[in-house]
Amino acid sequence: MTEDQKKKCRAIVHSHAAAAAAGNAVPVPGLGIATDMVTMTSMAMSLCAVFGGSLTEEAAKALAIASIKNTMLKQPIKTLSKELSKFIPFLGQIVAPSISVVMLEAAGWTLAKELEAKFRA
Repeated sequence: MTEDQKKKCRAIVHSHAAAAAAGNAVPVPGLGIATDMVTMTSMAMSLCAVFGGSLTEEAAKALAIASIKNTMLKQPIKTLSKELSKFIPFLGQIVAPSISVVMLEAAGWTLAKELEAKFRA
């Protein structure tokens, strides 16, 4: 990955993680997962463009689902904590967005590395 690509990926991953955090601040259990999925789909399409590729929205959704699933399986306690924290007034609005940022950052960088490898060939 070139420095320019890293810089673009960093901007994409950070901005999408911030957007997911905003959506996860809403104290409705389950809404965070939906927000994460929409954000990851958009992130996948944006990251793909950095490496000179293009994805349909359906392909981006499939990548997003795979990335979120892998991240959740690696970090099940964080996922469960994020959703359960929403049942606690005020605390959930701090905990859920924080955990979402960590999870989206990890999933985003994993996705960026996968896309780089895919489009490098």
